[in-house]
Amino acid sequence: MDPRAKMIFALDVDHFEEAQQLVLEFKDHVGMFKVGKQLFTQCGPKIVDYIKMKNSKVFLDLKYHDIPNTVAKASVEAAKLGVDILNVHASGGFPMMSEAKRALVEAGKNPNIQRPKIIGVTVLTSLDDNELKRVGFNIPVIELTRRLATLAKEAGLDGVVAGGSEIEMIREICGKDFLIITPGVRLEEKRDDQKRTVTPHEAIKRGASYIVLGRAVRDAPDPKGLLKKITGDIRNALTL
Repeated sequence: MDPRAKMIFALDVDHFEEAQQLVLEFKDHVGMFKVGKQLFTQCGPKIVDYIKMKNSKVFLDLKYHDIPNTVAKASVEAAKLGVDILNVHASGGFPMMSEAKRALVEAGKNPNIQRPKIIGVTVLTSLDDNELKRVGFNIPVIELTRRLATLAKEAGLDGVVAGGSEIEMIREICGKDFLIITPGVRLEEKRDDQKRTVTPHEAIKRGASYIVLGRAVRDAPDPKGLLKKITGDIRNALTL
């Protein structure tokens, strides 16, 4: 597999024109672009249309979390946009996840709609054990992640979003074909709002299907050079 296909670049910017420039700059260096709440709220579906027009893939990172019917309908609308992956919060529960998957399978029967992969967000990488306790979860991150990943698989989801420290556990309990997207990827021991970080090499070596890159690349003096280095790191991890 081309190591570049395992890299998702986060378009966490607040202007359509800036996102356009990033797509043009990096489309030959990464496999997919992540469109999150900030950018989608600012410019809506036109950014998805633009990325697809450039023959690139889209991970729509809106983390749906609502009653089953609402999430199912939102997921179908995302499928109509042509996104390749979308996500929901696994903590929304089994009925929500299974209904969203059912609706996407049904929508995919339309020859004009290709069913996107649907994945569940387990525990945000901005949270650690202490923060979980503050919101009422009296179990460690690793255990909550285990429960939510298992629930997502039972609900028929294609995979999960999870931190680097949970990759091996999820791979063991959910199997080799279960997608694992790992955010919180950092190139050095820098800490910001992400608390459970991992390097690209470590993430792929542990079994991540994809890694999400953003600020560390965008703000680097030589972003393309850095992406080439990360590509090499991923290639090395895949050959181990």
